[in-house]
Amino acid sequence: MSAPVLGVAGVLNDGRKYLLALELCGGESFVAWKGCLDDLVARGLRAPVLVIIDGNPGLRRAVSAVWPRAAVQRCCVHKLRNLERKSPKHALAEILDDFHRIVYAANADAARAAFASFERTWGKRCPGVVASLREEGEELLTFFTFPKAQWKTLRTTNTIGRLHEEFRRRVKTQGSLPSEDAAVVLLFSLLASGQIKLRKIDGWQKIATVLSQHNPVAA
Repeated sequence: MSAPVLGVAGVLNDGRKYLLALELCGGESFVAWKGCLDDLVARGLRAPVLVIIDGNPGLRRAVSAVWPRAAVQRCCVHKLRNLERKSPKHALAEILDDFHRIVYAANADAARAAFASFERTWGKRCPGVVASLREEGEELLTFFTFPKAQWKTLRTTNTIGRLHEEFRRRVKTQGSLPSEDAAVVLLFSLLASGQIKLRKIDGWQKIATVLSQHNPVAA
């Protein structure tokens, strides 16, 4: 039996990643995500400068409702997987190369030029692929407004993805657990005990500069 778990990780001023929430829920709806974020606010979390999310529409709406001034970065890895599912096999490699030209561009202007080129190249040949790319629009490129040293970390939700992978691996080794709550306690304890470690983000030395340029200030 499996159950959805909402996971939220934050970054401290010194670059350390910190698990803020790990919450069992019935699904990834707007109501579920908003409840999760509202709980973080009630616990004292200030509005973040940047929120990195996957393509879940409920989460996107919840972020807008709770932190309307926060910048949003859509996960480039999740978008890549969406494009793969919509791409014809004979064009897949070329489409992926063109997508990489967007997210690995030298700067924001080059990324927008590559985005426009992608639309011109594939608009008629693979309209579903282009429509999928346009769903996120500028939110695929938000990371370009941050220091270049941080781009690798900021363009994806890989931190959460790796946590979930590690959690699944560890739970399997435990055999049967008495309840879903016991599984969540186990996952938190693995982090608290240091058995699962989260390294600092790339370019963490630039965090103070980023925070000084934004209102509200948060980490």
